[in-house]
Amino acid sequence: MSLNKTPKSDRVHIGIFGRRNAGKSKIINAITGQNLAIVSNVLGTTTDPVSKAMEILPLGPVVIIDTPGLDDTGELGKMRVEKAYQVINKTDIALVVIDITRGKTSEDEAILKKLAEKKIPCITVYNKADLAENEKIEITENEIIVSAETGYHINELKEKIASMNSKEEVKHPIIADRIKENDLVILVIPIDESAPKGRLILPQQQTIRELLECGAHTLCVRESELDSALKSLGRKPALVITDSQAFKLVDSIVPNDVMLTSFSILFARHKGDLEAVVKGVTALNSLKDGDTVLISEGCTHHRQCNDIGSVKLPKWICSYTGKNINFEYSSGTEFPLDLSKYQLIVHCGGCMLNEKEMKSRLAYAREKNIPITNYGITIAYINGILKRSVEIFPDIADLIS
Repeated sequence: MSLNKTPKSDRVHIGIFGRRNAGKSKIINAITGQNLAIVSNVLGTTTDPVSKAMEILPLGPVVIIDTPGLDDTGELGKMRVEKAYQVINKTDIALVVIDITRGKTSEDEAILKKLAEKKIPCITVYNKADLAENEKIEITENEIIVSAETGYHINELKEKIASMNSKEEVKHPIIADRIKENDLVILVIPIDESAPKGRLILPQQQTIRELLECGAHTLCVRESELDSALKSLGRKPALVITDSQAFKLVDSIVPNDVMLTSFSILFARHKGDLEAVVKGVTALNSLKDGDTVLISEGCTHHRQCNDIGSVKLPKWICSYTGKNINFEYSSGTEFPLDLSKYQLIVHCGGCMLNEKEMKSRLAYAREKNIPITNYGITIAYINGILKRSVEIFPDIADLIS
């Protein structure tokens, strides 16, 4: 991911929903002006959600998600419909495409109801106007009649999408509101077997970019050079940000009068709810032998031999609790629908998820009364440095005894 491209997680996500052959794929091709989606008269051509990041004027950078038909049948069809509904959790703006010659169906009503419950801005798109010239449908402000075949009202649809782009500004930046111009910030970036070759991971890239925009002085070091770097400086840094897995070592090196946090903790606030995950981590103290903990990651990277999610965190949690804990894992979009078996969820920072999906996961866990926390919060808590790691956010630090 280059620094001059908007990451998928920061783009407006547009979900396209509807029955099979309502014209969802044709609508996508029409509004993008490209043949991005496969078009066929065969029912069920789209069998899995398909995402495409691109630019659409006047919207700017977006991710368009084509979903399977809501009326799919059979056991596989039921699974595809479930996949379509899961897309709602990451959708900022929804288009529900309806075949105007068939009218609104129970499947259409159900998805519209769910979108309304989630308070997701939605446009009902009556497609195939070219086949129903004499149809008379009274439409509301958030409805439109189009023809993906002829281009009728496609420009108007794009304008309507742009006008409904109510994607909220991210409530919290990564760190910009805590740093002043000319502050010195040190970023500790381990280069080990799990680090990608030749590049920085997305949270590191985005944090560096935001610090540059703040006019801060940024120094990147490995944990092995941190001590010598601190000694060589002519002034005290305002903040040290570390990869969470190096928390223990970095805490022992950084003076107590220098604020310390991690990329994972910054992203817990940036993408989700820092207070909720700080409160959730205390569930570690209630774990018993045989309890099950879900380790959930938002990306689908290849797991290394010393992977933090599948190796280091389980080891640290078992060592801290002294209990025989069962661990299960999810990655990417595969967040379990049934959370009843878990006593705790430990989630990554969510850098690859958009804000909508990260907050949806937090809300779902809260709804099911399952405590959820974060990689960085967990590691800091286990090492007894949680209060120090969130001191840069005084309102959160005050929650910790």
